[in-house]
Amino acid sequence: MAAEPMTSGPTVAIYDTTLRDGTQGSGISLTTDDKLKIARALDRLGVAYIEGGWPGSNPKDLAFFERAAHEHWEHARIVAFGSTRRAHVAPEDDANLQLLLSAQTPTVTIVGKASAFQVVRVLNTTLDENLAMVRESVAYLKAAGKEVFFDAEHFFDGYRDDPNYALAVLRAACEAGADAVVLCDTNGGTLTEPLTEAVRHVVREIPCVVGIHTHNDCELAVANSIAAVRAGARHVQGTINGLGERVGNANLCSVIPILEYKMGYRCLPPGKLALLTETSRYVAEVANVAHDPKLPFVGAHAFTHKAGLHVNAIAKEPRAYEHMPPEAVGNTRHVLVSELSGRSNIVLKAQTFGIDLSDKPEIVRQIVEQIKELEFLGFWFEDADASLELLIRRALPGYTPPFTVLDYTVLTEYREGRGMLAEAMVKLQIHDQVFHTAAEGNGPVNALDAATRKALQAFYPHIADVRLEDYKVRVLDDHHGTGAKVRVWIRSGDNFRSWSTVGCSTNIIEASWMALADSLTYPLVTPLPTGTQSITPAVEAKASR
Repeated sequence: MAAEPMTSGPTVAIYDTTLRDGTQGSGISLTTDDKLKIARALDRLGVAYIEGGWPGSNPKDLAFFERAAHEHWEHARIVAFGSTRRAHVAPEDDANLQLLLSAQTPTVTIVGKASAFQVVRVLNTTLDENLAMVRESVAYLKAAGKEVFFDAEHFFDGYRDDPNYALAVLRAACEAGADAVVLCDTNGGTLTEPLTEAVRHVVREIPCVVGIHTHNDCELAVANSIAAVRAGARHVQGTINGLGERVGNANLCSVIPILEYKMGYRCLPPGKLALLTETSRYVAEVANVAHDPKLPFVGAHAFTHKAGLHVNAIAKEPRAYEHMPPEAVGNTRHVLVSELSGRSNIVLKAQTFGIDLSDKPEIVRQIVEQIKELEFLGFWFEDADASLELLIRRALPGYTPPFTVLDYTVLTEYREGRGMLAEAMVKLQIHDQVFHTAAEGNGPVNALDAATRKALQAFYPHIADVRLEDYKVRVLDDHHGTGAKVRVWIRSGDNFRSWSTVGCSTNIIEASWMALADSLTYPLVTPLPTGTQSITPAVEAKASR
């Protein structure tokens, strides 16, 4: 299976509206700088159009278009979005149309009502005046030298109620010179079969390029976009990661690979499909939202395998449980290890750590049994690769721990006038020496961390660069109240990498110590990234004293 299949079908213009429709989603707010960063990423991906916003709606969008006019766009055309002229106002006197022209974009998109109900009940004007608004607005913008797209708002609802009027709106735009008419499922309630029939009818009747714009209220936005293309649409609007109003828009990160990889349409320039995962995650980062690991194609779990039967099969032939190669969209294959794991999971996972277990079946069997026992007790290794790697390394002959904990004590008390106080005392053995250290902290875990580092830094200077990045506690059996078992998850990092560890106990201090000890052990026993200085010489020098 080729990672980048030949595309022999028609071209479908990808129109991204993340910067306008996407920002209408709850919790999404982008600065002008954010919008420019995302626009540059979309241009690198190779989408045909980037809708930058509505120039008349807010100062940020005005600033975006001013700055975008001075950028070099390699693949995309920047689009300004607005509406048709107001009722009974001449185009040259309409403030919105003037702002569209002032945005200095090569392409503009205007939205108008394609539903008789919306015209009468929302616009409060006549059906004939609405047709004139569409016709005159498109003609005015075309006379100014713009490429013009007409978004037919509420088209499918309008088509269902009065198909003749909905088509009349499209004809008005097309006859005035619109470069494409875009059928909008504005409320997101249209099912795929009636949508397909409507698109086919439009393609037969209207001599313009037909586009599709869907919302995901019935979780059909991607399916409806694909169905519209099958029915003849050649312009697809959507957003990265499906961001958008209510529950979102059609997710271009799904639409693009389906059309290009699965169906053979041309959506992006050659070789650009492999940038899709990178773009998806970058947009989430800039928008300051968590990247959904369950997103198809680009999510962290999209090509993740857990069950032993599945992993055994993909080790022989990935097509057994993968519908396409993950690298085609820039993603990677992941193998999880859990109580469901078989030996193949362990062997493949160890390979990602640079450990070859292919000729060590007995060790693999022991590791599988240990993982099943630990997960029965409440450990969870799917998101704690560092603890898993240490478990594997500890099972190998010749493993020497960088330190051994002999005992530790944690005291926590409240003192009037001072508040809470935590103190930890730790006794470690490092090689043939025993260190007994103590430290205070703003909590018991912080105190344990500080006391342990005091002992380790003399032998392992690199430990000073290790920092705790995140700490989470999950109660596993809440019916036991304060005596419940808890799982502690810690993410740590240094100047080169991040790693995650896990601990589990009915005692939150013990669970925290397990995760903390692994987080400090991991950078001492695993190779540093290529090109960085190894900590081994410092260890040997200190140990010889």
